[in-house]
Amino acid sequence: MRLYNPNQAILQALRGSGISVIVGVPNEDIQRIAQSVGAAQAWLQQNILNNAGVDFRYIAVGNEISPLDGGSARIAPCVPPAMYNIKAALNRAGLGHKIKVSTALSTGILAQSFPPSAGSFRPEIRPSFLDPIIEFLVNSQFPLLLNVYTYFPYIDNLKDISLEYATFTSPSVVVRDGPFQYQNLFDAIVDATYAALEKAGGANVEIVVSESGWPSAGGTATSVDAARIYNTNLINHVRGGTPKRPGKPIEAYVFDLIDEDQKSPEIEKHWGLFYANKQPKYPITFA
Repeated sequence: MRLYNPNQAILQALRGSGISVIVGVPNEDIQRIAQSVGAAQAWLQQNILNNAGVDFRYIAVGNEISPLDGGSARIAPCVPPAMYNIKAALNRAGLGHKIKVSTALSTGILAQSFPPSAGSFRPEIRPSFLDPIIEFLVNSQFPLLLNVYTYFPYIDNLKDISLEYATFTSPSVVVRDGPFQYQNLFDAIVDATYAALEKAGGANVEIVVSESGWPSAGGTATSVDAARIYNTNLINHVRGGTPKRPGKPIEAYVFDLIDEDQKSPEIEKHWGLFYANKQPKYPITFA
């Protein structure tokens, strides 16, 4: 399960459950944690150490922070030092071997993604933002958390991207890229990011897909059935890896557990496996 902040009531409910957890450092806490290991230790004490019995898997330092995003650009320089400080605090607590530290990024960090082998990061954000993050992940042997959506590229390019390619339902290969053949957009995006990591010195960094999903209402090509098809196919697909890394299962998290009916615009309200009233939208079938 992924939590975007250390909600204490949810963490208490997860104690002893055996459910592993990605817990987020909220964007508003990152600047303070970046200033000192002591600040990171205080955050760790309150949210991790005080929740014994919770199986913490990753700490995600921020969500979709980018120097190119007006809402988070001022926090971006603080992400790498905050990651280092959280890791140092974990080591001092004797948890450095158990809990991994990363940050969740959007695919907006890619300058190019087609064909996947040409994947590269935006050069203007590499020196001060991406390169320090990648160096940290390489040296720590921690994964990169990546939010992967096929819905938005699809609706932005209806002429060139088919619904079948975006939802794992294409009956045949759509993109041929050297020795690799792509039958779905999800694999193409993940492999484009792997190609970008290789070009940035991060060839050994694994990708964990920290968000993926499809909306059930609110926009083009949305319906409960479309969401069911995408999420079911996602869950059954990721165990097989990508063309670039075949046979290596992808750790992936479905977005979202429950509809967030107070969000805006309308499209942001309808990503849940459950309605806001806690009723399930559809069954998920495992192959």
